[in-house]
Amino acid sequence: MKIIAILGSPRENGNTELLMKETVRGVRSSGQEVKTFILNRMNIQPCQNCGGCEETGECIIDDDMPEIYLDIRAADRIILASPIFFFGLSAQTKAMIDRCQSFWCGKYLLGRPVPEGIYGRKGLLLLVGAMEKEIGVTCSDATAKAFFRTINVQEHGTLSFLGIDAKGAVKDHSTALNDAFEAGRILTGG
Repeated sequence: MKIIAILGSPRENGNTELLMKETVRGVRSSGQEVKTFILNRMNIQPCQNCGGCEETGECIIDDDMPEIYLDIRAADRIILASPIFFFGLSAQTKAMIDRCQSFWCGKYLLGRPVPEGIYGRKGLLLLVGAMEKEIGVTCSDATAKAFFRTINVQEHGTLSFLGIDAKGAVKDHSTALNDAFEAGRILTGG
């Protein structure tokens, strides 16, 4: 089983990254390996809506996205982790998602969806936000759902924690790290 984790937080060792690390640890406890992408360390240009992918399903921008594209195509499980900023996903996460317009073109214009694979494709969305209003989770999950469905992930779970702001504060939450570990274990059937 091929599993990838995509971290969209700009804050190193922050709450989102701590949650993702626990989720990855849960996956590894099931005997699986995980490839991690840290978007803030990558050169990912925003989508230019140039139409370059409409006839081929391939983005024409030359940056680090091709590595992510390859692993998205091959992945059986995809973990997407983002802080909630202004009721939505981080800019790093959203830029990566927007660049998946090429998958949308492949699926809906060219009739070439990402193959389902022998294990099926499942996703997990991890969210952390300072504000305690659920609208941030609702809006972020809607964007993630569009992303997941575009890349042929028909099922995804969402694990969210609100009211958490200071760096490392997620460690003080009574269940967050354990919940993330269990979510990773369950994602792989462990």
